[in-house]
Amino acid sequence: MATEEAESLHVVLFPFLARGHIPAFLRLAALLHELRPGITVTLVSTARLLASLTLPATTPPIRLQALPFAPADHGLPPGAESLADLHVHQFIAFFQASESLRPAFEAFVSGLRSPVCIIADAFFAWTADVARARGAFHAVFLPGGAFGNAVFFSVWEHLPHTLPAAGDVFPLPDFPSVVLHRAQIPRYMLAATGADPWTAFFRRVISSCRKTDAVLVNTVQELESSGLDMLKRSFGVQPWPIGPILAPPTSSDSQDDASIIRWLDAHPPRSVLYVSFGSQNSINAGQMTQLALGLEASGRPFLWVLRPPLGLDATDGFKSEWLPSGFEERTAKANRGLLVRGWAPQVRILAHPSTGAFMSHCGWNSILESLCHGVPLIGWPLGAEQFFNAMLVAEWGVCVEVARGNMESSAVASGAVAETVGTVMGETAKGDEMRRNAAVIARAMAAAWEGPRGSSAASLEGFLRCVEMS
Repeated sequence: MATEEAESLHVVLFPFLARGHIPAFLRLAALLHELRPGITVTLVSTARLLASLTLPATTPPIRLQALPFAPADHGLPPGAESLADLHVHQFIAFFQASESLRPAFEAFVSGLRSPVCIIADAFFAWTADVARARGAFHAVFLPGGAFGNAVFFSVWEHLPHTLPAAGDVFPLPDFPSVVLHRAQIPRYMLAATGADPWTAFFRRVISSCRKTDAVLVNTVQELESSGLDMLKRSFGVQPWPIGPILAPPTSSDSQDDASIIRWLDAHPPRSVLYVSFGSQNSINAGQMTQLALGLEASGRPFLWVLRPPLGLDATDGFKSEWLPSGFEERTAKANRGLLVRGWAPQVRILAHPSTGAFMSHCGWNSILESLCHGVPLIGWPLGAEQFFNAMLVAEWGVCVEVARGNMESSAVASGAVAETVGTVMGETAKGDEMRRNAAVIARAMAAAWEGPRGSSAASLEGFLRCVEMS
């Protein structure tokens, strides 16, 4: 693609079918339009997911392309077009079903005029073969961080916990300085043998990622230089750090959102602990009881976004019987606890001056949203690469792990919860240090997109120039 053709470049964005992945792709679309106002950007997904989107205002507008997807043909519930619609045990069937989108995607791309650049989620890295056949530039976009993804893919490639010499603690064969504990390996990884469907899928993903021309990463060079080096060694291509890429805060006039903000307004600065385990994660019933008792014992105000305990249907709503007797009434009467069932305006909560810490599953979006606002973390990773994200932010000095996992063997005691909350949120040496570190990281994240010389702004510009010169 010659530089003079850059204005006619058509960028095709293909996020995975998960609500946590799509916002970063939408924000990337807006950034591409800002840097190259003349380009065409098309977002590809299923009809149901596309219909649920609120698109950023860009000129020209983002185009949408729906691909036919029939989850019921793959033994999944009809209409299950996102991971959020499924239980964890159905995820592998969904991953496999998503590969059925390939023929329709190939047909769409074959009808486009060149030049074309395909930017796909790692779970759709098979699009690298489609790009080769089309003569298009290809990039994988990782909405997560560099270190977390590098470790996640390394574990799937080598299954180090299954090696004969592995005990409870073991190094990664390709990154021996990274030492993991079995408690940091999610349930489906622990059960992997190398001949199972999960391993087969992720090894296909890794193989396809190694065919790409570039890797875009939702991180900041100054924060993750070693993680970016790990990705380069894993995939053999240039990683371009372009983070933090986050969806803008959603403006909502709902009564529920307004009542949440009013409740926060009534509390002193940095006094409230925000608790949320993401849109598709939960802890088990016993852990939920211990967490509730620990929050109450901490004596600190908290805002807890509730989902039913692990294994129960989230669509049935939350029942008070899953909490200690009288817990909700006692904490509400003392104006010390607000329980939110379902969805909460997370970015607005983290941006509120009353929010002092975030107890999180350590999904990458949540980490970025928290640290962008200088809010330190209490980590409770539950699955996927969250355990490795938690390792990273603990190393940055902005996170203390309170628990790990949601299996029945994953112990957590109310006393440990209360003690950790007090350490992180109190006027302690550790708490003060975490707040200082979080403020430094917030400044680094903001600087990455300040003007054309910010590291992430320059990185995205460099990536586009590579595309245009290919």
